[in-house]
Amino acid sequence: MIYGHDPRTGETVGAGVPEADGAGVDAIVSAAAAAGAAWRATPAAERAVALEAVADALAAHVDELWQLADQETALGEVRLRGEVARTAGQFRLFAEVIRDGGYLEAIIDHADASLAPPRPDLRRMKHPLQGVVAVFAASNFPFAFSVAGGDTASALAAGCPVVVKAHPGHPGTSERVAAIVREALPVPELLGLVHGMQAGADLVQHPAVVAAGFTGSVPGGKAIQKLIDEREVPIPFFGELGSVNPVVVLPSAPVAEIATGFAGSLTLGVGQFCTNPGLMFVPEGDELRKAIVAAVEGTSGGPMLAERIRDGYVGGVERLGELQLLAEGKKGEGSWAVAPKVFTADLATFAEKLPGIAEECFGPASIVVTYRDVADLPAVLERLEGSLTATIHGAQPEEAADVAAALAKKAGRLIWNGWPTGVAVCWAMHHGGPWPSSTSTTTSVGATAIDRWLAPTAYQDWPAALLPDALKDDNPLSIPRRVDGRLVL
Repeated sequence: MIYGHDPRTGETVGAGVPEADGAGVDAIVSAAAAAGAAWRATPAAERAVALEAVADALAAHVDELWQLADQETALGEVRLRGEVARTAGQFRLFAEVIRDGGYLEAIIDHADASLAPPRPDLRRMKHPLQGVVAVFAASNFPFAFSVAGGDTASALAAGCPVVVKAHPGHPGTSERVAAIVREALPVPELLGLVHGMQAGADLVQHPAVVAAGFTGSVPGGKAIQKLIDEREVPIPFFGELGSVNPVVVLPSAPVAEIATGFAGSLTLGVGQFCTNPGLMFVPEGDELRKAIVAAVEGTSGGPMLAERIRDGYVGGVERLGELQLLAEGKKGEGSWAVAPKVFTADLATFAEKLPGIAEECFGPASIVVTYRDVADLPAVLERLEGSLTATIHGAQPEEAADVAAALAKKAGRLIWNGWPTGVAVCWAMHHGGPWPSSTSTTTSVGATAIDRWLAPTAYQDWPAALLPDALKDDNPLSIPRRVDGRLVL
């Protein structure tokens, strides 16, 4: 049995849920695969209605859901209510995406005999993957990156059934969310749920699974990739892994705003965000340094989501202990509580200790690196591993050109005078980046997350009667298409 635990006390909460054995995983995946055949053929407009029904159901149960999740995560009412709203919003966004139709990337090139060689009639569009999508839920977002998270919403929108491997940190919440989503879907088996480490291995190796999405640690992602490599038929793996999210503070940046913004972003959710600023480069000088110390010392930590995560943070802080401790916040209350800690080094010392010193320490820990000249930064920034985000603070864009060019190679989202925590769910968002922040060039948040669960098919001289509606000349779906090289809206 798998039990949830209250991070404030370490005590068991809930009745516990059984781990799925191999036969159980097979039954759930097989049921999802069977349901998926009809779901793929369901018109996008009908799938959109179902997604909105899921969103409405989640929103209607927010009072129940936040309390259940709080028992297993200690994240609090405000955070969890907001996360339920975000989760519902993701389903509504993907309803918009599939109604719009642009995600199909429909292209028509009519036959042209005048070309050398002559061109046949060619038409191309994307279709949902032919099978089940496996989703591995995250620890730090019991709703938005879990059973009903963005991976699930985008895969269902694409036309794929989903089986989720629940995170052991919030099993009761996972079960309840799955039940709510199933009740809202036209066929409950479109969403399956399994518990247990071995169940996760069985899931990703099941022959009916055609892709996998994961949000978690680098070791966890590598373990899943190893399991995929052992499959007879390989599948794509879309993982969101570790990220330090470097922040560069230019000499022209306002001191007070930097210090308070940094401390708030670092400690948000006890630092358990994949986008918290784990590395910040600041110009030498006492003013900003003192402001950072004061801001961090005024913060409080709290209980982390799981004992294992707390232990990982403690180990990461010990590794960073080879640097000078700059500031420390209060520990806060709870059995798994930790204190925010910020370490410091000059640019030369930091560079000598790369790459190990820049590995992610998941939690409210960061390194403040001091530099003398902005011109010295690009060479060091080039040596960093990939991150989800990179940020520049300054009042003079012209002084940022070389730094911006270096950071653009290292992150999927570039931020100016802001903080990386907080990922908007919208059409333009990209939440991914170079390894180890993710395993692909795709995004796990935003409208284009649907691309992960689609594959293109080209039709050459195909009879009009057999063409999908998206590729028929009269465009019965009224979707945007590229026809003979021109975008037609």
